[in-house]
Amino acid sequence: MRKRVLALSSLFLLVTALSAPWLQSDDQGVPHFNAAPPAKGVKLDPILTRDQLWGENAQFPYQTHAYELAAKIPNVIYQMPCYCYCDRGMGHNSLHSCFSGTHGAQCGTCLKELYYTYQMHKQGKTPKQIRAGIMGGEWKQLDLQSTAGIN
Repeated sequence: MRKRVLALSSLFLLVTALSAPWLQSDDQGVPHFNAAPPAKGVKLDPILTRDQLWGENAQFPYQTHAYELAAKIPNVIYQMPCYCYCDRGMGHNSLHSCFSGTHGAQCGTCLKELYYTYQMHKQGKTPKQIRAGIMGGEWKQLDLQSTAGIN
């Protein structure tokens, strides 16, 4: 009996030790993103235009303006995660996905991350540096009401 308990305990510890890395989410909770720009010849889904946004997707100037800025940096936002975790519920693969549909207009997280990414890109930061800032939560301090004037 003692050997059986010892054997089962050892087996339990072994299985737990081997499967523990599988219990963590990808990249320790970081939403999906692309580590590099799209390969040459790969065409990204287009970013919606101002004319394609209406109703609740165009209530505030910062909503439509975000789409205009996103269209200027599609390869950059393709490399950014989105911390509203739409990769899990909606199948998005990066921040770019949020702005190829109307989700980005309705989500404060997506909007703030887009404005943060655009500002950092204009300051000369690389996508990797911008991504590190997003992962660090630097986008959270943006006030959407004051972002519509960003160019």
